[in-house]
Amino acid sequence: MQYYTRYESPFGGITLVSDEDSITGVWLDGQRFYTKSLSPQAVKQPELKVLAEGTDWLNRYFAGEKPRPSELSLAPAGSEFRRLVWRLLCDIPYGEVTTYGAIAKEVAKIQGIEKMAAQAVGGAVGHNPISIIIPCHRVVGMNGNLTGYDGGIPLKKKLLTWEGLDMSQFYI
Repeated sequence: MQYYTRYESPFGGITLVSDEDSITGVWLDGQRFYTKSLSPQAVKQPELKVLAEGTDWLNRYFAGEKPRPSELSLAPAGSEFRRLVWRLLCDIPYGEVTTYGAIAKEVAKIQGIEKMAAQAVGGAVGHNPISIIIPCHRVVGMNGNLTGYDGGIPLKKKLLTWEGLDMSQFYI
């Protein structure tokens, strides 16, 4: 069974989804991929403990605090490779960025292989079902290219600005 609640952020509406035990989805209005995976039978239940914790996390994030993804029970559905990439995203500190290439090197190291394609990592990052909390917006292309974000590059820029990054170091 799926449960959900709605959250109004400074950047628009957000849907939080749970399987009752963990957060399984966080989507900003207008994201392409994941709202399709919200079951028509999902029950709106903002008082569900895990959803209330997710709402509190977002309240703190948008209040300028720096909550960590590890504070929540998260269960994004995906392949083993995607879940590995998403775990690595959780290690990117608030207000900092990394590159697809850097994550690819870390994945290769963990998997004990010589190298991993940054494009494969990009595919996993692009399918992150728990936006903002699993901070895929903190991943940029080589030399500061603001490439790819399911919510759109303008929203990615807003989130990075919200976190205090100097946007003059990035380009599209």
